[in-house]
Amino acid sequence: MNKSQSCYLTNLLLRKIAPAIALTLSTTVFADTEQQQALYDIAKNVSAENIEKDITTLVNFGTRHTLSETESDTRGIGAARRWIKSEFDKISAACGGCLEVYYQSEIISGEKRIPDPVEVVSVIAIQRGTTDPDRYVIMSGDIDSRVSDVMDFTSDSPGANDNASGVAGTLEAARVLSKHKFNGSIVYAALAGEEQGLFGGRIMAKQAKEDGWRIKAVLNNDMIGNIEGVNGVINNTTARIFAEGTRVTETEKEARMRRFTGGEVDSPSRNLARYIDKIADKYIENLDTMVIYRLDRFGRGGHHRPFNDLGYPGIRIMETNENYTRQHQDLRVEDGIAYGDTLDGVNFDYAAKLTGLNAVSLAAMAWAPNPPANVEIAGAVQPSTTLKWDALDTEQNPQLKGYKIYWRHTDAPQWEYSKYVGNVTEATLENVVIDNYFFGVASVNKDGVESVVVYPGPAGSFGE
Repeated sequence: MNKSQSCYLTNLLLRKIAPAIALTLSTTVFADTEQQQALYDIAKNVSAENIEKDITTLVNFGTRHTLSETESDTRGIGAARRWIKSEFDKISAACGGCLEVYYQSEIISGEKRIPDPVEVVSVIAIQRGTTDPDRYVIMSGDIDSRVSDVMDFTSDSPGANDNASGVAGTLEAARVLSKHKFNGSIVYAALAGEEQGLFGGRIMAKQAKEDGWRIKAVLNNDMIGNIEGVNGVINNTTARIFAEGTRVTETEKEARMRRFTGGEVDSPSRNLARYIDKIADKYIENLDTMVIYRLDRFGRGGHHRPFNDLGYPGIRIMETNENYTRQHQDLRVEDGIAYGDTLDGVNFDYAAKLTGLNAVSLAAMAWAPNPPANVEIAGAVQPSTTLKWDALDTEQNPQLKGYKIYWRHTDAPQWEYSKYVGNVTEATLENVVIDNYFFGVASVNKDGVESVVVYPGPAGSFGE
């Protein structure tokens, strides 16, 4: 081996082990704190049995098509949403009225998949934060179901995995998290009209914008129960997180800035996905998440998109291995293949695992201080890199301990290095050249629970 080969291998080895060393150093600062232990407990307290019961109940409504029956107490979308509300009400009663539960609706008509006037009704439950109630993190699932013909609202459409699994997960997350109090607010949303055009999400996102909600995360759960792929793969140890890149609301000025400073892979949605990926590694047993740099699957959509459309950070959490014979299918058997989204296609333990991932992520973000705002960076033609940010409001964030700077190589998918810098609003990384890395800042609470990392500039901003 010549000298150049030796240097190359040494540098490669250092690059691989340095992040592990940095991570070890950063996590030992706040070891075994009360809230961090609570995050482990939250993951363990999610019940697969509860999720199975809830999915079974939703399936037994026969169909939950957006255009289906609304008067019956046993069949159709009306019965389904009334039952969901009653479950949220029960959860709220058990925690002393800690949830604000309500219907959110709008009359939709003149659309390709809703030609005649139909009231699209979602069910929302809000667990208000104690110190920063106007800061929100949201978990959602979709109420409605469909068969092969998207306009067929009379045939049986069980929708066990798509998407009773997401609604059941949202209900169970509310059961578990309602036993705790958080600084920020958590929203549990059972959204309607997804299959007909993402209408529940559109209605909620629009209303949130009008009401001035400071939304920091939308976790859309759409199909979280299937482990048997149409490709023959059976795997209950992985999940996908879809996250779009550059915001569609970016201005021309912001685009010009991003061209020279970067940020294409550091949108709030992408850093939210990295955050959840890190949560999975630390708190969820036997689960590896794949962060996918894409809004959604090819040519398809989900209820996080209406929030992304308005500039909010939002991602889709779902199974890795889809089975298309169980999605959007009439109930039938052809050539020995059973088609349809029925209960036997749902793995309830797996759905509980992904629900646990949601619950821990929501809890961590709601306990953490607000993500840093107005993060700026400087260091061109200098040997060091300096980051600045605004001080957080102390009344909203009494749990704040300080801030942590993160950085990584520009081709690295996850943050590699970190340094806790204390309760300051400016810090310099000596001899860390700005051109060679991407950077970000997270806020840290007194138990060591962190916010999502915020990339400098408008490309990565989570807002105020």
